[in-house]
Amino acid sequence: MASKFVEEIKKMSVMELAELIKTLEETFGVSAAAPAAAVAMPAAAAAAPAAAEEKLEYKVTLKDAGANKINVIKALRAVTSLSLGAAKEAVENAPFVVSEAAPKEEAQKIKKELETAGAKVELA
Repeated sequence: MASKFVEEIKKMSVMELAELIKTLEETFGVSAAAPAAAVAMPAAAAAAPAAAEEKLEYKVTLKDAGANKINVIKALRAVTSLSLGAAKEAVENAPFVVSEAAPKEEAQKIKKELETAGAKVELA
């Protein structure tokens, strides 16, 4: 029986669902907001330790090569194994992901090298 009820709910529009919730609240004298808040609090508490942990890997993205593209191409080749042609293409077609999952120290080193050459770099 419960599965039939769930299937009917899936077919409802948002407005119909809101009306159903309102009717159930009035009929049974309850509020749907209280259980949702109770569920959200443990989820938020569980997320807090994860947010407190330091990120170990970073995505390094070359956002913009800046005015001195030649220096950025040289710097990109120094921090990656890209060929001259591939580095030139990456710089000209920025944004370009330099590293998908670099350790923190390596990501900061890559960022520093590229920014010293005149590029704009983002760590995510």
